[in-house]
Amino acid sequence: MALAKLGVVVLDCPDPRALAEFYAEVLGGTVESEEGNAGDAGTADWVDLVVPGGQSLAFQAAPGHVPPRWPAPEGSQQFHLDLTVDDLDAAEKGVLALGARPLDAEDRSRGWRVYADPAGHPFCLCAC
Repeated sequence: MALAKLGVVVLDCPDPRALAEFYAEVLGGTVESEEGNAGDAGTADWVDLVVPGGQSLAFQAAPGHVPPRWPAPEGSQQFHLDLTVDDLDAAEKGVLALGARPLDAEDRSRGWRVYADPAGHPFCLCAC
């Protein structure tokens, strides 16, 4: 039995709106929402793009963003997964048993928690 279902793939970037518009042109779809303000630049720090078929991509402002290099064994490819769950506590117990480690999971009042997979890639469990 699966512990979660894929919610949204999130790409870190310096300008979420610009990257969402790029992918809207590449994949089709529409920018559905923007949240926050990434400092003096006046850009949103979170933008959602709904692509045909209903799946979404999200773009998150990352100050000091360093683009991944490919192929580059010493560099990283930067993204994280938001995994939608019905029960945060049960899903947390399951991912920890599979080898995940908590990165930001202490605040139990939020609807999300952040973990690293066994290779160190961050992902969020979201009850949102």
